[in-house]
Amino acid sequence: MEMLTIGKLAKRADVNIETIRYYERRGLIPEPHRRDSGYREYSDETIKRILFIKHAKDLGFSLKEINELLSLKLDPGTSCSEVRQKAEMKLEDIEGKIKNLRKMKKALMELTKVCSGSGPVSECPILEALEK
Repeated sequence: MEMLTIGKLAKRADVNIETIRYYERRGLIPEPHRRDSGYREYSDETIKRILFIKHAKDLGFSLKEINELLSLKLDPGTSCSEVRQKAEMKLEDIEGKIKNLRKMKKALMELTKVCSGSGPVSECPILEALEK
């Protein structure tokens, strides 16, 4: 098994070195073995872990939620239904955000319809509406 320096790990996982250090501090990746010189040494498993984190982030999971997913993944007593429940909760959260974004979009569309885009800023209907 090849051991990687933090720079090589960052390059292979396509993340910043500071991201790796941050994930270590948050407990998302295990503290690496250190050489006598103090350099960190990472295994290929750490790349897999970082890619897991990146994919989960792309799906909208927070780092706290990702930590929970990783804990479930490592627990041999965990069932797939527990993981599914976490995914369903994230879906509900996303649906709520989409609903709120649609409301925001509708409100902004209505505000932009009443603004001609000309005239002094003191008479801007968008700013007036925001003051109410």
